[in-house]
Amino acid sequence: MNLVDKIKNIGPGALVAAAFIGPGTVTTATVTGADYGYVLLWAMVFSIFSTIVLQEMSMRLGVISNEGLGEALRGEFENPLMKGLSIFLVVAAIGIGSAAFETGNILGGAMGLETITNISANIWGPIIGLVALVILWLGSYKVVERILVGLVIVMSISFIATAIIIRPNIGAIITGMFIPSIPEDGGLTMAVALIGTTVVPYNLFLHASSVQERWDKPEDLKEARFDTIFSIILGGAISMSIIVTAAATFHSTGVQIQDAGEMALQLEPLFGTWARWFFSIGLFAAGFSSAVTAPLAAAYATSGALGWEKDMDSKKFRAIWLLVLLVGIIGSSLGTSPIQVIVFAQAANGILLPISAIYLVWVMNNKDRLGEYVNTKFNNLLGTIVILVAIMLGARSLLSVFEALLG
Repeated sequence: MNLVDKIKNIGPGALVAAAFIGPGTVTTATVTGADYGYVLLWAMVFSIFSTIVLQEMSMRLGVISNEGLGEALRGEFENPLMKGLSIFLVVAAIGIGSAAFETGNILGGAMGLETITNISANIWGPIIGLVALVILWLGSYKVVERILVGLVIVMSISFIATAIIIRPNIGAIITGMFIPSIPEDGGLTMAVALIGTTVVPYNLFLHASSVQERWDKPEDLKEARFDTIFSIILGGAISMSIIVTAAATFHSTGVQIQDAGEMALQLEPLFGTWARWFFSIGLFAAGFSSAVTAPLAAAYATSGALGWEKDMDSKKFRAIWLLVLLVGIIGSSLGTSPIQVIVFAQAANGILLPISAIYLVWVMNNKDRLGEYVNTKFNNLLGTIVILVAIMLGARSLLSVFEALLG
């Protein structure tokens, strides 16, 4: 299969990319570029590396064992206490993360519509949530996948093209990518948020389950691995392009990003007076696509961990994604600031990441389940690096929160 055919056959990897290229990514990356310029690009480089490492493991688990991560965890421990604790931690982490993410997804999409209709995001939010409910209730994975692949392609062209047109400071970009530094006054929170919006814990569960829709034998690994790596690099390039365009547009002006209309200014070099419309519609599309995938991922993860049937028509499966979606609908109607909610959700995901990553690496070392496709020492080394950095940044972020509360 040549490169063009491989790209045409992109599927589950694009689902993962579309899940993390949501309004959280667009908003967090824009605020990062506006507030800190190119300084935090290293956090995106680390995020892309981490996502490839972990999602490759998730993909391999699904293809070889034909199990999702939740199912694998359920069968990993014989001790009832360890099994119960594992299931509780996974369900809690995914439940909290997905619910927080879902509110941000819906509000992000609503913020896009608010900009072009002048109708409050807190009114649009529940409407978006109800439309997502209908799509999930119909249960068509293929339709959702095709929509998400199209959205990723459109967003890629727009942001990457703009980043090229504006001719940014290449030296500053390279420095920001490869020399880590954490600015004072919120820099740590934004670094964790960038990681949390890219290395999404629920994607580890979603990918292992969704990849089985297309590949289910060892001979498929090469194609599935290309799908994973290509899609994640493309998604990461979009995120970095947003930071670059925001840095070039806003950083030297001291503008504080408050709404989608201000964020849209970064696309004016490409779209001119149409930038506001295009950005708002794109933000809506990103929010809507993620509003569909977050509840679905939570349902896959929780059903697998609890030993329930993973079927779109199953009552228990539906009950899980419906609960997550309802939390998002209610949260989006409470009058909270969309940007604050979105950044908080990304930071929460960054803190919850180590839990899912540790369990994934543990499962990937089970020879009874994976045979010769078990993690190599190199895989484990890369996974350990990701986990340690995530724990360090998450701990520092929590410490900052406690210090702020005590202060």
